[in-house]
Amino acid sequence: MPREIITLQVGQCGNQIGGEFWKQLCLEHGIAPNGLLKGAEDNDDNVNANINHQQRGRGGEGMGMTNNINPNFIDDRKDVFFYQSDDERYIPRALLIDLEPRVVNKLTVHGPYRDLFNPENLFIAQDGGGAGNNWASGFRQGEEHHEQVLDMIDRESDNSDSLEGFVLCHSIAGGTGSGMGSYLLERLNDHFPKKLVQTYSVFPNWDHSQSDVVVQPYNSVLTLKRLTLNADAVVVLDNTSLNRIAIDRLRIEHPTVDQLNSLVATIMAASTTTLRYPSYMNNDLIGLLASLIPTPRCHFLMTGYTPLVLAETAHASAVRKTTV
Repeated sequence: MPREIITLQVGQCGNQIGGEFWKQLCLEHGIAPNGLLKGAEDNDDNVNANINHQQRGRGGEGMGMTNNINPNFIDDRKDVFFYQSDDERYIPRALLIDLEPRVVNKLTVHGPYRDLFNPENLFIAQDGGGAGNNWASGFRQGEEHHEQVLDMIDRESDNSDSLEGFVLCHSIAGGTGSGMGSYLLERLNDHFPKKLVQTYSVFPNWDHSQSDVVVQPYNSVLTLKRLTLNADAVVVLDNTSLNRIAIDRLRIEHPTVDQLNSLVATIMAASTTTLRYPSYMNNDLIGLLASLIPTPRCHFLMTGYTPLVLAETAHASAVRKTTV
């Protein structure tokens, strides 16, 4: 039985990373941007054609040879991150949460995967003013809206057969991802005490010349306390390292946000591969984290992946081990 995982995308950074992550998962599982399996109708036609051909050519003998006809069949566990609706569409187990509408609307209104997400799982604050890169503002607004957000989480958990935990995507330097993300971490710990909480946390550039957020050290310290106390595993994604990889390894002079997020999505997809494809070990999140975390407090994980390649820069990339 697959152990389901609910993804929480909080703030501008979290939703941008989440958008690239779902794009990567759809490519790996053969899911079209509208949620349907790619070529499902064609595969059905091919299966029927093969069955009819065998029946005509061999009479009744061909009936026993119709198994495993579809060569595109993939033995995977889509149910870990997706659920299937009544119209056969695969819908992400994801909540898109932000205090201002720009990034969420880009994903769900204007983006190529706008038909993928469940519109009931979108939360945008009514005033739409955001948190202004202020941790305290994000934390306060998270407390104000916690009933609505927790109702969405409860609905997704009730829709799961065997919920294993949550994945939180956010940045620790801004306002919504750090402040509201911190509040959600505390509430998840209280509301689901036996469920695992893993985060993909983007750490900021510490060089002041590269950042326009003056209060990011304060936001980061306040968020780090909640990550230490309330998360079971924190995957550290260093923004400085991402920029260095894009410039030095991938030979991109001025990397865009989407290109950096593609690197993060590659890391996220790779680290969840054993959860989504059957194997002889690390089939669930607890088994994966048990071998990585020696003591509960020592749960900040670094990632290594090779080769890191973007589609548009594949011709210029060298195969080298890089660390995010």
